[in-house]
Amino acid sequence: MPGDEEYASLRERVAGEHGVVMLIGAADTGKTTLARLLAEDALAAGRRVAFVDADVAATTVGPPACVGLKRLESPHDLGQLHEADELRFVGSVHPQGVVLPHVVAAAVLVGRARHWADLILLDTTGIVGGVVGQTLKYHLVELVSPSLVIAMQHGTEMDPIMGMLRRFLGARIAKAEPLADHIPLSPVERAEQRIKAFAEALPEPLARWRIQSAVFAPTLPEGFEADKLDGMLVGIQDGLGACLGLGVIENHDDVLRVATRHGEHMKGLRLGSMRIDLDSYTTTAVRLRQLLFGI
Repeated sequence: MPGDEEYASLRERVAGEHGVVMLIGAADTGKTTLARLLAEDALAAGRRVAFVDADVAATTVGPPACVGLKRLESPHDLGQLHEADELRFVGSVHPQGVVLPHVVAAAVLVGRARHWADLILLDTTGIVGGVVGQTLKYHLVELVSPSLVIAMQHGTEMDPIMGMLRRFLGARIAKAEPLADHIPLSPVERAEQRIKAFAEALPEPLARWRIQSAVFAPTLPEGFEADKLDGMLVGIQDGLGACLGLGVIENHDDVLRVATRHGEHMKGLRLGSMRIDLDSYTTTAVRLRQLLFGI
């Protein structure tokens, strides 16, 4: 198994951990690869494992722009990791502007997992620098109280965030380097991977459901022009806080519809911070406050 020698001591350490083990690191440092190895170890030891995927840009569990939860009871479940047991909608593939829903989504699913699993692996987004990256990781650690944080780094790029987490939150941190044979994806490859994931989540032909303006969260302001919503990504909500999957708003002749595979059980729609083209599955970032209120 690749990674046996490189990660032997770390894997032994995690074998004695309970609760949340949180993985942080820049994009393509092997967080998900390590998480899989740790999950395999725990399952082999007869433990119940939950995988919470908060990497909304390069998702492993569920579609992009969502945090996903997968319950793992056997090695077979690792082969179905893409099939989420629960989702929470974030609405963007970048945490800027959505730190609050991102943190809440991850914390809620970790809380859900605690009722069932004795080990929870929390994979996180590759944004680790600057105000946004540090704020996101700070509040994630604050809310989920991981027993161990594993910081993946090539050199010293994680030192500032590790120092912050230790100083302010008393976090226990283990450092790890990417596997020697790990080959990072190029920006073009990452974008292509994300397009493929959106295409799988929103495959045509999609059913079109007529909707009213009252079904959105945030609530549309009075006098809002519905055509501004055309192409907006939405989370299809079940009425109990969970996201059933993704949808896209379409406006034709001032009639709003949502294109989705999950219309039969939807109770409402959460507006995301992206537009998506259902022909190419390319996306464009949107400032939701500016869209709704012009500010």
